[in-house]
Amino acid sequence: MRILFITATRLGDAVISTGLLNYLIQAHPDARFTVVCGPVAAGLFQRMPQLDRVIVMTKRPYDLHWFDLWKQCVGTRWDLVVDLRGSAISLLLRTRARRIMRGGRRPGARIAHVGDVLSLSPPPLPVVWINEEDRRVARTVLGDGDVVAFGPTANWEGKVWPASHFVALWSRLQKIFPEKKLAVFYGPGETERALAAPVLAIPGAIDAGGRFSLSETAAMLQRCSFFVGNDSGLMHLAAAAGTPTLGLFGPSRSSEYAPSGDCAEWIAAPGPEGAAPMNGLTPDRVTDRIVGMYQRFGKTAQLPVS
Repeated sequence: MRILFITATRLGDAVISTGLLNYLIQAHPDARFTVVCGPVAAGLFQRMPQLDRVIVMTKRPYDLHWFDLWKQCVGTRWDLVVDLRGSAISLLLRTRARRIMRGGRRPGARIAHVGDVLSLSPPPLPVVWINEEDRRVARTVLGDGDVVAFGPTANWEGKVWPASHFVALWSRLQKIFPEKKLAVFYGPGETERALAAPVLAIPGAIDAGGRFSLSETAAMLQRCSFFVGNDSGLMHLAAAAGTPTLGLFGPSRSSEYAPSGDCAEWIAAPGPEGAAPMNGLTPDRVTDRIVGMYQRFGKTAQLPVS
């Protein structure tokens, strides 16, 4: 059985889709999978079971990337095509069955929209796929002890909680949890590094960003006792790794993109959903929420790793 799974370009959306993909893996243990995604998300799938190949789709002018994809897929007779991009290509391939998610943005949780593709309610939670080598890297970078993860970056500036607030948050957490260490996570590239720089400057902070694969990053997040960060792909990855996760929201909508996991919650800046400035969310409010989540969750939830 051959299954083509077309997922998102953006990391957060791709992480959200892993629950549906994992459901298909478990439902069809003899199937072989081809996954189509954008360059940023490709590393999510390198460790997944039953994988034939990952097709990285890079956008080209005039939507020629879709024609490139069609050329790579048209020679295969598929048993199932799952298209989370709502593209026309799914209609132009030979397949026994196809499931297509309507394209475009619409109200409601993104994870529910993904689950609706196979009429799954509740939708399956996201997962991460890692191996022992990823765990070895995580142990080397983070060492022993209790580590709190900060994710101070995002894909656009409006979603970024001020770095000074992260610094103030760590000052408060140190007084409450003096035994904990801090690890700072961020994506590749100079822009992400610059956003994280003031938080990396905290004495003793572990640099856990920029140079690691997504599976290595997932393994590191899994070793952390808590993650707090902006609405971002890293936030979704932390929740998928089973780490107690607090997502910070302001001008993005928690009703659409709240982190999904057994130990995942969110907190929003005061103001209208989707229009609240991030600097209105105070370090004191976030500290209180973290303390409450520690009391509820600790690090006891079963980790959703495949």
